Amino acid sequence: MHHKTVEATFLLVDDDEISIMAMKRALRKLKIVNETLVAKDGQQALDILRNAAGDGNGTLPPFIVTLDLNMPRMNGLEFLEAVRADPMLNRLVIFVFTTSDMPEDIQSAYSQNVAGYLVKENPGETFSRALEMLGAYSRIIELPA
Repeated sequence: MHHKTVEATFLLVDDDEISIMAMKRALRKLKIVNETLVAKDGQQALDILRNAAGDGNGTLPPFIVTLDLNMPRMNGLEFLEAVRADPMLNRLVIFVFTTSDMPEDIQSAYSQNVAGYLVKENPGETFSRALEMLGAYSRIIELPA
């Protein structure tokens, strides 16, 4: 039986309003109409994801997460650890999108199986380029349902 492709939901995890605005503008410009949710920190992101998984009886619908590392309450690396430790969320596709280009941050993120690490130089611009790649990625790649 042919399975229906479920459009992935974007979850932007970032406490920087300007970044979020730039990212939303980039999505619109590229005519990406996927549902887009925003979380201000890792804890809020976890709540959103766990609710989504709860709705699907313990299966998470496809999400593409962009994750800032520097956030209050629960930062990006703490969020990554929590996600990878949670059997319901551990296959989540996560791209780190942050101002930090410190080798130890990059190393820590990849050790948590991130799909990519992007350094925000000019958030709108960097995100647009990443999205063009991601748009192609989400069309080409079969995400685990």
